[in-house]
Amino acid sequence: MSDVITRSQPAPVMIGGKQRLSVIDCDIHPQFGSKDEILPFLPERWQDYMKTYGGLYRQALADTLSHPRMAPDVARNDAWPPKGPPGSDLAFMREQHLDANNIDHGMLMPLNRGPANQRNLDFGAALAHAVNDWQLHYWVNPEPRLHGSIVIAHDDAKAAVVEIELRAKDKSFSQIMMPPHSIEPLGRRKYWPVYEAAQACNLPISFHVSGVNGFASTGSGSPSYYIEEHHTNVRGMQSLITSMVLEGVFEQFPQLRIVLVEGGLAWAPSLKWRLDKHWMRFRLEVPHLKRPPSEYIREHIWFTTQPLDEPDRDQDLAEILEFIGCDRVMFSTDYPHWDFDDPRFVLGKLALSDEKKEMIFSGNAKKLYNLS
Repeated sequence: MSDVITRSQPAPVMIGGKQRLSVIDCDIHPQFGSKDEILPFLPERWQDYMKTYGGLYRQALADTLSHPRMAPDVARNDAWPPKGPPGSDLAFMREQHLDANNIDHGMLMPLNRGPANQRNLDFGAALAHAVNDWQLHYWVNPEPRLHGSIVIAHDDAKAAVVEIELRAKDKSFSQIMMPPHSIEPLGRRKYWPVYEAAQACNLPISFHVSGVNGFASTGSGSPSYYIEEHHTNVRGMQSLITSMVLEGVFEQFPQLRIVLVEGGLAWAPSLKWRLDKHWMRFRLEVPHLKRPPSEYIREHIWFTTQPLDEPDRDQDLAEILEFIGCDRVMFSTDYPHWDFDDPRFVLGKLALSDEKKEMIFSGNAKKLYNLS
């Protein structure tokens, strides 16, 4: 891969009439240049397995894009490099996104190959290890602005902990990555070893909308349309947080930090209010919760902006951000996907102070990920 690129003039991201110096993007998607690019990072046994059997997901056709609206390759039309799919060429990503949008740090969120979705748990663990090596080789080592996410196959908690402890020693990785759609609700104790390892390694866990568990994406069955399916990302995040709070995850792991990526955020205040109301009525059922659910959410949960909810009145969004806490919101673009949020325009008209906008664009992420 060539490192020779043409530098673009940085795009002006304005706050208070002044040009920003940097942006931290908490959601960048790297892509494999070809289906065989992962093979050199797998042991021979699993190379043969992939060639012979491929992946076996918990849901038929889950490894394909089932909605025409997402095609081609879920990407912006202008995000295709000269060779390969969007997100597969570092030089192109540098020119089009990192340099052009003044990205000081970027969190990689690899979604392909789906290690956590594999029925064969041993293969899933091997894939997770390979994806992590691939991130280092193709992305993080040649580009210091990019940070890896430790991909795990969390339904094999023992193997996931081994992978976390191995990668946590490498500062190239800034977080652990998990899908919110899992076989069981993610507050269940079978997943607690993962949370224990995350806390011990002082790494946040980032839940990016993804994952297939073999179940319908809604409580009343499978939806008819893409617009319905897309909206279930919000309900998935609500279920995730509800499970983790009510099962007592944050009482057990008081230093655990959770990032919700690409699941929206306007729903968070109402979820807090509803859970607090129910807790007051049913608190005898959950004596392990020492405080109202909203307090755990406020202390342990961070949100990313993309896809930013955009009500007709800008002031409504500003109030939502204040309800959540501007110190718990971090900027993201979803590059190179079709619903990319451009940092030049996000938050531009909101009645937030320059200080709070600065927190959202970079300050909160710097603090959470301990970045300079």
